[in-house]
Amino acid sequence: MGATAARSAERFAVRQNGETTMNYANVKYCDIANGVGVRTSLFVSGCTHHCKGCFQPETWAFSYGEPFTRDVEDAIIESCNHNHIAGLTVLGGEPMEPENQEALEPFLARFKQELPDKTIWVYTGDSWEDLMVGGPRCTVDTPNILSHIDVLVDGLFVEELKDITLRFRGSSNQRIIDVPASLAAGAVQLLDTNTSSALGPERAGQGA
Repeated sequence: MGATAARSAERFAVRQNGETTMNYANVKYCDIANGVGVRTSLFVSGCTHHCKGCFQPETWAFSYGEPFTRDVEDAIIESCNHNHIAGLTVLGGEPMEPENQEALEPFLARFKQELPDKTIWVYTGDSWEDLMVGGPRCTVDTPNILSHIDVLVDGLFVEELKDITLRFRGSSNQRIIDVPASLAAGAVQLLDTNTSSALGPERAGQGA
C-alpha cells in the first residue's frame, strides 16, 4: 500500500471510530446549480476569506452546522450511486481550509474509489497557484485532494465583478479549471462547460 492510500485508510478508521475534524452546513441533493449535470452538493463549514457579499456568511464559523461523520459520508455516496446523478460538488464555507482538507481528503479518496465514474467539483476562494506545492494554501493533503477531483472553481467571490449570466461561478475573476488536464500540463487548463466532455469521459450517468 502506498503512502497516500495508507494515510487515507488510517483516516477512514479514525472516522469509523466516531471522530471527526470538520463540520458541514448542509447537503443539497439533486442540485443543478453547482456543476454540470444533476449533483449532490456538500456545503462544509469554516472559511477565513469572508468575501464581501457572500451568500451564506453563517458558514464562515468552523463550528456551524453538524459533525461530518461516516454516516453522512455514506448518505452522500449512496445519493450519487444512481444513473441520473453526475457526481459530487464540495463548497462552503471553504473546502480548502487546512482543517477541512484533512477531513475531506480521505472522504474524496473513498468517493472516487467507490464511484470512479462520477465527477467531483470543488469550489474554493483560493487560487490554483496558491494550492500548488510551495504555495501558501498547500498542505500535506492538497496534492492528494487535487488528484481525486475533476474540476476546481477557484478565486474569491468579488462583489464588484458579480455577473448573474456566468455559468457555475459568481464573479468573472473565478475560473473553472479542468484539474486532470492542468496537472498534466503543469499550467491551468480551463474547462469548457458547454461541451459534453465537461462531464468527463463516460463519467456522467454511469452509476447504478
